[in-house]
Amino acid sequence: MPGVAELLEAAVTSVGGSRREGQDKMADAVRRSLSSGEHLAVQAGTGTGKSLAYLVPAIRHAMVRETTVVISTATIALQRQLVDRDLPRVAKSLKPLLGREPTFAILKGRRNYLCLNKLHGEDMGDDGGEEQLFDAFAISAMGRNVKRVHDWASDTETGDRDELVPGVPDAAWRQVSVTARECLGATRCPVGEDCFAEKARAEAGRADIVVTNHALLAIDAMGDASVLPEHDVVVIDEAHELVDRVTGAATAELTAGTVAAAARRCAKLVDQGIADRLTEAGEGLGMVLEDIAPGRWETLPQSAAGALNSIVEAAAGCRQGLGGARKEDPDAATGRKVALALLDEVSETAIRLTKTFEERDPAKRWDVVWLGEQGPDGARYKVLRVAPLSVGGLLRERLFAQRTTVLTSATLALGGSFDALARQWGLPAEKPKESGSEKADVSASDPGHGPVQDPDAPRWSGLDVGSPFAHGRSGILYLAKRLPPPGRDGLAQEYLDEITGLVEAAGGRTLGLFSSMRAAKQATEALRGKLSTPLLCQGDDSTMLLVKRFAEDEETSLFGTLSLWQGVDVPGPSLSCVIIDRIPFPRPDDPLVAARQKATDARGGNGFLSVSATHAALLLAQGAGRLLRGTDDRGVVAILDPRIATARYGGFLRASLPPFWATSDVEKVHGALRRLRGA
Repeated sequence: MPGVAELLEAAVTSVGGSRREGQDKMADAVRRSLSSGEHLAVQAGTGTGKSLAYLVPAIRHAMVRETTVVISTATIALQRQLVDRDLPRVAKSLKPLLGREPTFAILKGRRNYLCLNKLHGEDMGDDGGEEQLFDAFAISAMGRNVKRVHDWASDTETGDRDELVPGVPDAAWRQVSVTARECLGATRCPVGEDCFAEKARAEAGRADIVVTNHALLAIDAMGDASVLPEHDVVVIDEAHELVDRVTGAATAELTAGTVAAAARRCAKLVDQGIADRLTEAGEGLGMVLEDIAPGRWETLPQSAAGALNSIVEAAAGCRQGLGGARKEDPDAATGRKVALALLDEVSETAIRLTKTFEERDPAKRWDVVWLGEQGPDGARYKVLRVAPLSVGGLLRERLFAQRTTVLTSATLALGGSFDALARQWGLPAEKPKESGSEKADVSASDPGHGPVQDPDAPRWSGLDVGSPFAHGRSGILYLAKRLPPPGRDGLAQEYLDEITGLVEAAGGRTLGLFSSMRAAKQATEALRGKLSTPLLCQGDDSTMLLVKRFAEDEETSLFGTLSLWQGVDVPGPSLSCVIIDRIPFPRPDDPLVAARQKATDARGGNGFLSVSATHAALLLAQGAGRLLRGTDDRGVVAILDPRIATARYGGFLRASLPPFWATSDVEKVHGALRRLRGA
């Protein structure tokens, strides 16, 4: 079997690239990790070629050990890049050296695949499916979308929702898909042999490489039944997103509406009186929540406890009324399975909510409970949520203890260390830090994650392979410390003037990353009448089309918020200036953030640094990373929030950014931008 270096040479040549020092270092480190079983965290900057650096040793490992390697990503874009571009090329190029062509597959959650039984069944569910979908005289928007899916179903070979272009809204897709709980199972389903989800799982079970997403990885780790095929290695790309995606998968919510939907389902299958009790329990929850202000719950209100207990009891009555498994026609079996899934969802969530408060000490609770408010078009409703205080224990027990894990991203070393993210992953600190330093303060923010004391703690190492970009010569970090601290009432005039000066000096070519849509729109409205160059704002059109227009016209600027911080890849002269209006700390009233900070403080650490500053550092590094996307790129990253230069935590944030040349002299920055556009 050829070595990793020889295989990497063939793979790089196949994509028309050239070997890079950082790529070689990363590939060798991944090889050693897979051989030794020691976990690895690798920071690999944009342009390193990290996908090939982990794909090649992963493929070799899978073929030598005759096993499967799982690769998990956070975004659909990277999944498509791997499955549609990188893996086909690499597999073809390695075939002569390996003796056969490596195989690969993509696997998603069952809800992402078309359910043929539901598609052709009579029962379309409770999400608008009871309309007369195909009435020639009054066809609904829902009906048009579902009919599109019907037409597509006869052509698709995979049933994968992402292959339906343009897509359909979630409400329409729910009419033709099922969750794992709602599925009848391949042996009981009348079209089980043709099931798209089962075919995808079968293909994944035969593949050397399986590409999936962080949410499904979390579901596989949390559940008793395996969702992913048997595997001994996981490569987690976009690992900076792992904690948030796992937290999302482990979060449950309960509303009066979800209880009502379960009751409507049961009403078709049990005595009306039994279903009515669940309906009344849901209405009772709705009335109780209306009288409670949104926010985190330190204790369980007595009225809410009564409502939750009523839901659990009523759901148990409905379940009993449904009876045990029995022979029945497919439509009836599907309706019964859906009803049971909805009952389990509301019952388990209600039980989890009440059990959270059995532990009197909030610092010792596993979960955080809060009441939120959401809803489209001003029609707001209350939603009760429960989420894990930390996912580190889950990851340590169900991921790192089970299989070798490689975590990689362009942004992992925050404040110059991997320890901030390692703590969130449930890994021990990489090594002790010197006392008295800023890094030591951040490292010590979570006692119990200092120098390795536990002999059973997972063994891991961190590696920063750098970047092919010469950041100090290619980019300027402008710290606008002369500006006033950001306020709560929108952008101050000084900020608007500063933004105007930067965009004018750059001749457009600016990506404005704002902490809120309100700020992005305020800046857009203030500048559109002043600038001689075009200015786009997120929300003017689809984000994808806006980014395309921004990339195609060198003088156009684009302002927006969160999705642009990580989702823009525009190499070349169209992007010469990135403006960040303020440090992107999470909202101080975010219930989960507040609970995590409080728990860290209770253990004697610094919750602000461990939670809020880490969150901000990740986003800042991602935002600043929009500037240099090609080796010939040049430009400025301007951070207008003066706290990054003046606050004590500013050093940690600055150390998390690429090593640009830093200045607070705005005239030097304007001059550099004018020279870049040839003015």
